[in-house]
Amino acid sequence: MIISKNWLSEWIDLSDISTQTIVNTLNSIGLEVDNFKSVKAPDKVVIGKILEKTKHENSDKLNICKVDVGNEVLQIVCGAKNVEEEQFVAVSLIGALLPNGIEIKPAKLRGVESMGMICSSSELGFGKSNEGIMILDESIGELVLGKALNEYELFNDEIIEIDLTPNRGDCLSLYGVARDLSAALDLNLKEINVLKDNENSVGIGRILSIKNNTKLDGLFTYKALEIKEKFKLNIVIQIRLALVQKYKNSPIENLLSYSTHATGVILNAYDFHKLCKECQVDEKVVLEIKVQEHGEYGIYYNDKLISLAGIEQKDEFKINDDSKIIVIEASYIHPNIVANALAYYKNKNDMNYHTLRGSEPKLSLGIDYLSNECLKIENISIFSGIQQVFCDIEEKIIGIFTSDIDKIIGMPIDRNILVKILKKLGFEISAINEEQINVKIPLHRSDIANIADISEEILRIIGIDNIPSRALEFKEKNRLNKIYFDYQDLKNLRLKASHNGYFESIHYVLDNEEELNFLGFKCIKNKLINPITSELNTLRSTLINHLLKAVSFNLKNSRKKIKLFECGSVFDEYSVEHSKFAMVYCGFKEEAKISNKAKPAAIDFYTFLAEIKSVIGDFTMQKSNHCFLSPYEQANVYKNGKCIGFVGRMHLSIENKRDLIKTYVCEFDVENLKQEFKIVKNYSKFPSMSRDLSILIPKGFEYDKIKKAIIKLDINILESFKVVDLYTDESLGDFYSLTINFVFRDFEKTLEDSIVIEQTNIILQTLNEEFGLNLR
Repeated sequence: MIISKNWLSEWIDLSDISTQTIVNTLNSIGLEVDNFKSVKAPDKVVIGKILEKTKHENSDKLNICKVDVGNEVLQIVCGAKNVEEEQFVAVSLIGALLPNGIEIKPAKLRGVESMGMICSSSELGFGKSNEGIMILDESIGELVLGKALNEYELFNDEIIEIDLTPNRGDCLSLYGVARDLSAALDLNLKEINVLKDNENSVGIGRILSIKNNTKLDGLFTYKALEIKEKFKLNIVIQIRLALVQKYKNSPIENLLSYSTHATGVILNAYDFHKLCKECQVDEKVVLEIKVQEHGEYGIYYNDKLISLAGIEQKDEFKINDDSKIIVIEASYIHPNIVANALAYYKNKNDMNYHTLRGSEPKLSLGIDYLSNECLKIENISIFSGIQQVFCDIEEKIIGIFTSDIDKIIGMPIDRNILVKILKKLGFEISAINEEQINVKIPLHRSDIANIADISEEILRIIGIDNIPSRALEFKEKNRLNKIYFDYQDLKNLRLKASHNGYFESIHYVLDNEEELNFLGFKCIKNKLINPITSELNTLRSTLINHLLKAVSFNLKNSRKKIKLFECGSVFDEYSVEHSKFAMVYCGFKEEAKISNKAKPAAIDFYTFLAEIKSVIGDFTMQKSNHCFLSPYEQANVYKNGKCIGFVGRMHLSIENKRDLIKTYVCEFDVENLKQEFKIVKNYSKFPSMSRDLSILIPKGFEYDKIKKAIIKLDINILESFKVVDLYTDESLGDFYSLTINFVFRDFEKTLEDSIVIEQTNIILQTLNEEFGLNLR
């Protein structure tokens, strides 16, 4: 986007603002300046008037001109085709240095002296504005012969080139840039002084009517012009268009381009007589707006497509230098509609470059600006009135709390300043209460979607350099909930099992009902209506069945030591889901090797229990009666007073049926295997004393009774006790010798033997009184 400071001053008063300040401001508000430069006519270039023109005797293309430059009349040889008498022109005097490096010196051209040069706009560094020399007019101000050209604002300007991001289509015009500058510099935009149409002019309704039967997501306004004779644009329009690289050869196209660059409103032009080739002035053309296949809007005349609004126009209806009556169309189409359509048409041009990014929806601004320029031209008459297509485009409203804006930006923003900035940027504000406001998003800012976008608008105007820096804070919602802890507990179980040499096994949640019933597990009462196979015809009620199949498979593949575990879901008879953890150990304690002479010992119950303890921690056992386990090696497992599952060797009949060797299994409720946090306790600095008591107990007597009786005594100095030996021989008959190790410790003093003996006697006395047990 290229802007001229003088042209920009039509929209905002920049008389007291330096170009460097403007550049810095544009950069700070996100409109990055890619380049800026001064464009000034060279010194010794003055205004002159051609008094006389005669043909050069020795050249068909050269003319000898007498040029009045105020204090003298110079003879200048000129080769431009458009040079004529009475023209005001730019004259480079002797000694002038042009931008292309040429210094003007006295010269002889085909034998005729030339004391200067009549210049074109491109030779003075202002770009190409026409074919031939630059013809001046009073649009630049009063033409004073001999006055330096660079004393006129038009020829002493600043050009700024802005590199816009794709979402800032609202700044593809001088009006859009001025709107942002007005907020950043706290200046007011200038109002356009709209010139009135001739009261005696023909109304547009006499020649044009618009038809629309669909709900549009766009805006349309139509105006009509009549070109009485060919005309030329004033030098201001020519030079400005040349500077911003928008100059075209057609005067009416230049007018449209000039108005669009100034206002951002998309303007399109149709040749009236190409629409209705036999129409007279008083005949009416009816244009119809229709929705096309991909959502874009087509403009039709007599069911013939003449243009796609905001995308492209059919060549056969475009204007040219011979056009007499011209229908001007101003339109606004939502960028999303244009984007969807261009995905199919893939036709890129200046029009859809603007509409794809978002054009100016204030159509009256573009129509009025164009009308003002046309009314300054005698050869153009304007049809009075306009034709419009009204549609209610719903503007998005975002409710915001000013405190939320403060949090996003990082500092408190005065509410009045906040509202002032948004209003200057074109937002409509309505207050709900002291804290909350509603912000209506203008159509020209289709990129604004939420409070973060609004905060960004305020931030870029205030300036990020004006926000005090502070330490970056990372805040995250506490995610240490039940789901997380359950996941961690299960992960820890799997890791511990893996560290003990167990491999994880994963199976389907479906199982065989007959096999589960044989093992003694209850299946779900609700039968599966459509099982995937006859072998997987129910939901599993245990993990054991699949693990046994995996063990059998490994045995058949010559594996002699098999350690597997699985975590998964099982379902009770009421189809309620539970999480289980199961382990299986089959075969030998170790692989065959030299140290065991290739005859490793088979796994035993105590070895399996030790490995379970290293996985789930301390536990106790009580007698159980599971039909699928050996009656001699099985137990229910308790942890923290709750039964969490079972452990034992598979029943011999099941081992034989499934071709298994010695196999131990366990299965626990995951819900009761929670991670145990270590509780810190005080410890005594005094030494402990240990005593072993060997007690005769009848065969079949449960140790748990002894344990509960000792705990019930609540002996303060008893730190711990445990079974260390179980012995029997013929001399003991129907009794076992159970050796229990007791550890005593006092927190206040060193224990004496007499105290320990006293406490052991209390223990023995209690066991004797309650169970009739004595020392061996």
